[in-house]
Amino acid sequence: MKKGILLILSIIITNSMLAQQKKAYQLFDNKGHKISYQKMLKQLAKADIVFFGEEHNNSIAHWLEIELTKDLAQKRQLILGAEMFETDNQQALTDYISGKIVEDTLKVKARLWKNYKTDYSPLVEFAKQNKLKFIATNVPRSYASLVYHKGFEGLDSLPETEKQWFPKLPIKYDANLPGYVKMLSMMEGHGGENLPKSQALKDATMANSIAKNYESGKLFFHFNGSYHSNNFEGILWYLKLQLPQLKMLTICLAEQKSVDKVEADNLNKANFIILVPDTMTKTN
Repeated sequence: MKKGILLILSIIITNSMLAQQKKAYQLFDNKGHKISYQKMLKQLAKADIVFFGEEHNNSIAHWLEIELTKDLAQKRQLILGAEMFETDNQQALTDYISGKIVEDTLKVKARLWKNYKTDYSPLVEFAKQNKLKFIATNVPRSYASLVYHKGFEGLDSLPETEKQWFPKLPIKYDANLPGYVKMLSMMEGHGGENLPKSQALKDATMANSIAKNYESGKLFFHFNGSYHSNNFEGILWYLKLQLPQLKMLTICLAEQKSVDKVEADNLNKANFIILVPDTMTKTN
């Protein structure tokens, strides 16, 4: 009897200590069931294309991106790609990875994000060290801005030399996709109907870049803001028009007060959901 009481007390104390631990993140499947890192990794390794939907300034997201890259590289041949590099900067990125130019030159030739050194440089350096292709997938920001101000029609008058940086015109567009509808609602009409069109140009260009550079048998690992792949829309909607036969899996990062349970708004956003405390350190 005494041993039984001691055992119960031990369990209570252990559970209490575990409850007080601070979790940096917790992984879930799309239905809100907890999943281990290894199980997620095993499933990701079977895909043709994986999208990591990040919050751009979340330190856990950037840490997991490089860790997943390293671990997936042990299982599959990889091609990396990212929203954070624009198509007209591809040559500079390729030259750096191949060793033709140094990092200071890359900084001059490419429009690197302000958090490049802390958050994206580790991915580029991994590609360089392991001789992996790294694809600059996003549309040059000046063209997204042009669409924001003039609609898709603004692209028509560009010289042919500039049209190489985005998909062939006309750009397919579905204004009724929930993500674009939500964007208009969130912005309360600011930017008008051209706001989601500029987002669509980015999505279409990233999808086109992936489609052009995908190689059968390899896993294309793409990094982008979660809004570009949440709910299997955005980039995925466009990519399925070109490569519907490929297996695509998504990861999204969501910030919540508690990481113990996925809130309703975050369920089904992706195949795998990374919950991170909303107090997590930001990187910018």
